Amino acid sequence: MTAWQPDRRLIGPVGLTEQDIPDLNRLFSDAFTERYRRDGLAGVRVPPLNATIWAYALRDAGAGAMVWRDEASRLVAFNVAHRSGSEGWMGPLAVRPDRQGLGLGQVIVRAAIDALTQAKVSTIGLETMPRTVDNIGFYSRLGFLPGALTVTLTGEVPDRPARRGGLRLGALPEDERADLLRRCQARLARAAPGYDFTREHQLTLELEIGDTVVVERAGAVQGFALYHSAPLAEARGGDELRVLKLFAAGPGVLLEVLRAVESSAAQLRVDRVAVRCQTAFAQAYTMLVRRGYHVRWTDLRMTLTGFPEAHLPDEEILFSNWEI
Repeated sequence: MTAWQPDRRLIGPVGLTEQDIPDLNRLFSDAFTERYRRDGLAGVRVPPLNATIWAYALRDAGAGAMVWRDEASRLVAFNVAHRSGSEGWMGPLAVRPDRQGLGLGQVIVRAAIDALTQAKVSTIGLETMPRTVDNIGFYSRLGFLPGALTVTLTGEVPDRPARRGGLRLGALPEDERADLLRRCQARLARAAPGYDFTREHQLTLELEIGDTVVVERAGAVQGFALYHSAPLAEARGGDELRVLKLFAAGPGVLLEVLRAVESSAAQLRVDRVAVRCQTAFAQAYTMLVRRGYHVRWTDLRMTLTGFPEAHLPDEEILFSNWEI
């Protein structure tokens, strides 16, 4: 007598929409909770994400948001492949715990690679937990190379922060906002040709989950920071302002940008600022530590062979978050 085996048919990849967010959240929470359990953190339960943050991620990814379903049309796996001009990255991605170990992880990563290469990006990356050696080995077998760490640092907002010193995109009239966005993009393109965060800036304002602060000198853009102040996790308060994208023409500008971000946090009555710093920018990392920011988390940044990150001119700084 043959033992019963579950049906392993898959449907996908198909588009992932905002109507899928409740099911997506369950899969996300279950898969990452299981990941922590396997890493020895059995007491950790990963909460569902804020539905508006998911909406931001899915709208940002567009056709790059992919899902696979089982024979009963239930979600089995997903991967969200993002493109910011010539910068491509994937995440979050997960496979339902009962379907892990069957090769589906390779399928969803290769699908994202295919989507990003067809989009003609020059960078393809992802981030994973550095202590999770089987993840690093898995991605390495698919052609990804380990690079610098992304270190999440948090700083407490001063009771009386320095004067803002920057422009807040959301406070400007529509025509001035569009002009400033174009100038931010032009300055970023000088440092990292092909990179383009315009859609992220616009979506953040559209969904009312954050804003962008811009530092100018003599009428020329020198730096900016795109941040989210909406809670990351579902049903939690907004106690942290998270910087997703940051550009600075040099260390002095970075300090001005940080002051502008901290001033925004104070105005929102948010107690803490989180910055995800790529340690390839060693001077910037040192500045954050000296400013009193504390290390809270680390991720390993990996890029696909032949699709490296942009190399910036000396002293220029670019933090581009590969997480939502």
